[in-house]
Amino acid sequence: MGLIEWANKREKQLDIFDIGLTKLTVLFATLLIVKFLPGIVSLEWYWYLAAAIVVAIRPMYRFYIK
Repeated sequence: MGLIEWANKREKQLDIFDIGLTKLTVLFATLLIVKFLPGIVSLEWYWYLAAAIVVAIRPMYRFYIK
């Protein structure tokens, strides 16, 4: 069993509370990165928008098209 199959199998055991806690973990990890690298915050707003669009392409495609 590969890593992806193992992760998919384990993910099915999570409930909505666990998924919410995972999202909060990502939020706090992001805040930690910003705290350590303050130069990231000085970018113009459109760089964040471009990064969000690039990162969202595959999940949105798989959700709406496939």
